[in-house]
Amino acid sequence: MQLTLDSTPPAHLIRGYSAHEIRIGDRSVRRSCVVAAQQLILDWEPLEFAQLAPAHLERVLALQPELVLLGSGLAQRFAPAGVRGLLIGRGVGLETMELGAACRTYNVLVQEGRRVAAGLFLS
Repeated sequence: MQLTLDSTPPAHLIRGYSAHEIRIGDRSVRRSCVVAAQQLILDWEPLEFAQLAPAHLERVLALQPELVLLGSGLAQRFAPAGVRGLLIGRGVGLETMELGAACRTYNVLVQEGRRVAAGLFLS
């Protein structure tokens, strides 16, 4: 039997979340952020989901995701029309859900090898 070492670098995984923090790997993040398999953006604007505008997605789109997940905080909210239009125009899927569902969905998709980026908001 031949065994080979998988040379794929480990992906960023979300270890937990609360109303005050998101734990990504060994980091505690206490503000909005973007997480993808090999990239973590900790200085992402906007700070709150209500401030989200199409211009904020340029850094996310630079990661070339096939799907963007938005964790809208502890309550389900919908992305603004301009955000939805930008992603549709670029051929990128969008799912918006409350923070916990977004964290769980991100982990499943990234472990499947999907090109997913998650924009996560505490509020």
